[in-house]
Amino acid sequence: MRTRSSSNLVGESSPNPTTSNPKRRNRRRSKQPFSLEESPVDTMADQRTMAELLRAPTEGYAEAIVVPPILAEHFELKHSLINMMTSDQFFGLEKDNPHDHIRWFNKITSTIKYKDVPNSAIKLMLFPFSLAGAARRWLEKEPPRSILTWEDLVSKFINEFFPPSRTTNLRNEISNFQQRFDESFHEAWDRYKDLLRACPHHGFTELHQLDTFYNALNPADQDSLNSAAGGNLLERRTQDVLTIIENKSKVRNSRNKSIVSQVKSSDVNSSSSSEIAKLTHAVNQQTSAPFAVNQQTSVWTTAMTRYSHTISREKKEKKKNHTSSSIKAVERKLCYCDGAQP
Repeated sequence: MRTRSSSNLVGESSPNPTTSNPKRRNRRRSKQPFSLEESPVDTMADQRTMAELLRAPTEGYAEAIVVPPILAEHFELKHSLINMMTSDQFFGLEKDNPHDHIRWFNKITSTIKYKDVPNSAIKLMLFPFSLAGAARRWLEKEPPRSILTWEDLVSKFINEFFPPSRTTNLRNEISNFQQRFDESFHEAWDRYKDLLRACPHHGFTELHQLDTFYNALNPADQDSLNSAAGGNLLERRTQDVLTIIENKSKVRNSRNKSIVSQVKSSDVNSSSSSEIAKLTHAVNQQTSAPFAVNQQTSVWTTAMTRYSHTISREKKEKKKNHTSSSIKAVERKLCYCDGAQP
């Protein structure tokens, strides 16, 4: 390490200072401000005791969310609002949907009004109380003072608990949607809307959504929609198509299941009915209890059958004996009457 004093010594010991290179001297002088020197502050002894030095630091507890200054006087969050937030908390589980939580949170906070208090500030203050479990730990791990606006908070929250892979899976479910075999029209429509609601950033236009749903229906429901549209449903405007679908989904008594439509469209004769009965009986046997239970049930049924036959046979014999005894009694009376005649 070169110090200022050593550089001066080198300059004094130069045998021919007049022949030295001036550019080289200037370059050495330019480096002098960067020479390492001990600061007077560094050389000062630390006056703190060992107990103070070993004490745990009390810094670094700044929150990730920065709430803007509130100009209103005597403003405070009521305990009822905090209790409302904790009544339906978001835990960050796999089944939890962050979009649903944001919708619920916006719906609650939109009813909260304070003079001179921005609604965004109320949201930033209340949102941590709506989290629990893994979601709360996520917010606690965010860098201090890294969330400045409500939009920043929503963006980070959605990206954390709704990764791109989940978006891809839901987009595939929407594109490949099909009405189930035993699903009614309104059940299929509700399930389709649930998929759209679960992924609001799916990117599909309204035209694409309605076309996908129509092509996913069974022929009977497609014919029903075409009839309601007065022809071909796809020749109507998207808003009209949506109204027709919503009106049809409200008629819940008309189930129009695919299996029912198939049965109604064909002539079912007695032989096919017997075949269906046989298949139903076979299915019931396949879905019955285990073999041991069936065996016990069979033994019990056999015993009860034998007991019933025995009782019936005894009743018949008793009735027969009673009839025979009655006939004999009548015969004795007749004999008695014959003997009494003159």
